[in-house]
Amino acid sequence: MSGPSWTERLAGGFRRTSDRLGENLGGLLGKAALDDATLDAIEEALIATDLGPATAGRIRQRLAGERFALGLTEARLREIVAEEIEAILRPVAQPLEIDAFPRPQVLLVIGVNGSGKTTTIAKLAHLLQEQDYSVMLVAGDTFRAAAIGQLKVWADRIDVPIIAGSEGSDAAGLVFEGVKQGTATGIDALIVDTAGRLQNKAGLMDELAKIRRVLGRLNPAAPHNVVLVLDATTGQNALNQIEVFKETANVTGLVMTKLDGTARGGVLVAAAERFGLPIHAIGLGEGIDDLRPFDPREVARAIAGIEAIAVERRR
Repeated sequence: MSGPSWTERLAGGFRRTSDRLGENLGGLLGKAALDDATLDAIEEALIATDLGPATAGRIRQRLAGERFALGLTEARLREIVAEEIEAILRPVAQPLEIDAFPRPQVLLVIGVNGSGKTTTIAKLAHLLQEQDYSVMLVAGDTFRAAAIGQLKVWADRIDVPIIAGSEGSDAAGLVFEGVKQGTATGIDALIVDTAGRLQNKAGLMDELAKIRRVLGRLNPAAPHNVVLVLDATTGQNALNQIEVFKETANVTGLVMTKLDGTARGGVLVAAAERFGLPIHAIGLGEGIDDLRPFDPREVARAIAGIEAIAVERRR
């Protein structure tokens, strides 16, 4: 018997978010007409679901422009929320493309400690393996022995080569070695873990600048991607992290993890609306297959609670 489909898992992962949306909207609907006070209350409810003020304002404007002669039902409101979320997510839903030449394509993966960065690197490597790309890892978070050890375990589990040193090793030197070996062996993608030192922006900038200088000697186009890993459970704090890392690390794309089991999944939409950065993949769990590119319509309907209702009906 096969397990749940990705759509069903999305619905389950976003259930707490969609339930929170329903709770926040409770008692606001059913009037014959939408007056300003009701529209204001709906907008506040959407903001409280972590969708962000801009998205909430967009949905309010949409509601104000439509006529609901028989009142606005919760089902219709969820449809409208899903349609507006899909419109926001569609331009940013961009899977990672491995198209650099010469190889390898170098992906720097950044993010604060605790965001799931190291595990996400392994899942990302596995995702690329499934597309028949060869992958090598570099354990560049040399400030934490645990991060080096964890990445080695994952590399062994998914059977990819890894460049690693001891705690305190020079990260730029490891990256240099990784690019050299990757070039010599024809590796398609070189994924580099980096230290998550957001609390020390100067140190982070210095380290990333050194890595870039070293990369430039071997491949002036590298790094080709700077991917920021975000923990959805941090809610609006994830937006602050994007702001800082954009400034310090020239972020080119996002991966959002831990969307399962959080009521703050709406922050995915807020990030898309506010920054417009490509969102390459989303994570729903701890398993190696739990990171996937996403379909904007499926995610929008899951956040709005429509897919969850559909799944329940099928059962």
